[in-house]
Amino acid sequence: MPDPDALLIERDGAVATLTINDPPRNPMGLDFMDALEAAIPELDADPSVRALVICGAGGEHFSVGMNLKQMGEGVRRKGGVEEVLDQRLRVLAAIEGMRKPAVAALTGYCLGGGLELALSCHFRLAAEEGARIGLPELELGTLPAWGGTARLTRCVGRAHALDLILRAKKISAADALRIGLVNELWPADELYTRAQDLAQELAAMPAVSVAGVLEAVVKYEHASLDEALEAERRGVMAAMATEDGREGMRAFLEKRKPVFNQG
Repeated sequence: MPDPDALLIERDGAVATLTINDPPRNPMGLDFMDALEAAIPELDADPSVRALVICGAGGEHFSVGMNLKQMGEGVRRKGGVEEVLDQRLRVLAAIEGMRKPAVAALTGYCLGGGLELALSCHFRLAAEEGARIGLPELELGTLPAWGGTARLTRCVGRAHALDLILRAKKISAADALRIGLVNELWPADELYTRAQDLAQELAAMPAVSVAGVLEAVVKYEHASLDEALEAERRGVMAAMATEDGREGMRAFLEKRKPVFNQG
């Protein structure tokens, strides 16, 4: 029977926290991926959810990636290796393409599919000590299969991506910050609180404007300049037509802090 606790989802106001629940190393098994695939569209469509946090249970490790012991079972369930991988590509693309931001909180091992999941998020925070981050698939005689080659290259550039992947490196959080792989470093005992605070900050921003920024930046990052500018214009016009757009202008004129997402 599928494990109903493979993915834990908790709510704190407008923030939903998704926890990979197989501590201490939190491999991402078949039940977890099925649950995540079902959860992401629901959360994206829920207007009361305006930001996500993704973390690993137990606090010791984010995730070591795919549960390789389940590959045979996955092939039987899904119908083939490509189908197993296709599901994971779909889920990560769905996270990256959400109309609300996702924050990954990285502790300990963030390897293989674990890093690929983090790369699909819009913000990555890491523990100052103990994090080991990388795509070491070449040690298994293969290469990243969940979009890691593409997303890592877009995140840190070709030179750093080749250095990490071809040498199967597992880098520290400080090195990850240096090359732009993570946004912030925090003491491990403060990381989860900081991730929640950041998600709450993002959730307080005007939702339609946030969605417009994510579409313009993420979806049109590699489009032509004209296409990117047109996406930006669509976002501006959509935002201006909302009560949040009017509230922002009123607050500016009245010299007060705006209060968004009130209706």
